[in-house]
Amino acid sequence: MADPRVGVVVLTQGTRPDDLLRGVESVLRQEGVETDIVVVGNGWDPASSQPPLPAAVRTLALPENLGIPAGRNRGVPLVAGEYLLFLDDDADIPSPRFLSDAIALLRREPGIGMIQPRLRARDGKPSPRRWIPRIRKGEPERSSAVFSVLEAVIVLPRAVFERAGGWADPFFYAHEGIELAWRVWDQGKRVWYAGDLVAEHPAVSPTRHSYYYRLNARNRVWLARRNLPAPLVPLYVGSWTGIQLLRWFRKPAVLRAWFGGWREGWRTDPGERRPIRWRTVLRMTAAGRPPIV
Repeated sequence: MADPRVGVVVLTQGTRPDDLLRGVESVLRQEGVETDIVVVGNGWDPASSQPPLPAAVRTLALPENLGIPAGRNRGVPLVAGEYLLFLDDDADIPSPRFLSDAIALLRREPGIGMIQPRLRARDGKPSPRRWIPRIRKGEPERSSAVFSVLEAVIVLPRAVFERAGGWADPFFYAHEGIELAWRVWDQGKRVWYAGDLVAEHPAVSPTRHSYYYRLNARNRVWLARRNLPAPLVPLYVGSWTGIQLLRWFRKPAVLRAWFGGWREGWRTDPGERRPIRWRTVLRMTAAGRPPIV
């Protein structure tokens, strides 16, 4: 039997060339699979990278920064393979069997539609708890069904990705991993956090981005407006509004930025609306996470 083929999309703005090369080389070391890799430059030409990228890697230069989900989407048509790997430019996969193990899991458990591995801080420090996409975090090594993903390293069948409609182009940054997870669940499949599969990533704070709080709030509203049955939209947005008030009531500057994004989420067009089925709402609720929080 031929080795499975994996289309690999690595998104970058060219600010971390050494990390980018490390990640690409970790993909090229994968055993038991064929990889087809494209590095997408979001407002940057990866062909100019120093140190240079390996000859086996193709590049796509986007003339402007389209945002993370749109940039990833642009790379997908350029790679071949039954499976897809999305890799951040500062992430890498230390085991040469990572992809073959992930694909073996997908084939063994066809009810799984997308995998996020356990992320480990590269410097050996404890990994941030937010990297475990569960409300009740538990031990990082414990695998489970989840309802969102940290998008740094994701593996899924191409057919599942295409049926989901890809990443949410309009989002630019934040929460596109929740939407993709919901749309995988809506296909009758599960999203899986694989604690026994390991990738590496630097431990950096998402709040380093000046637009973090605004886009975080705007995209929460957009997420609900695009994906939830109408009666659940105010419940979801209301619960997250309450959570933010409790979390940041001592930081008025944060709340001002957050509510600026909240208002933007209601006033602007979130793009295509594809509400998940009530059957999916019930499945997610039975699995431990009703989509109202």
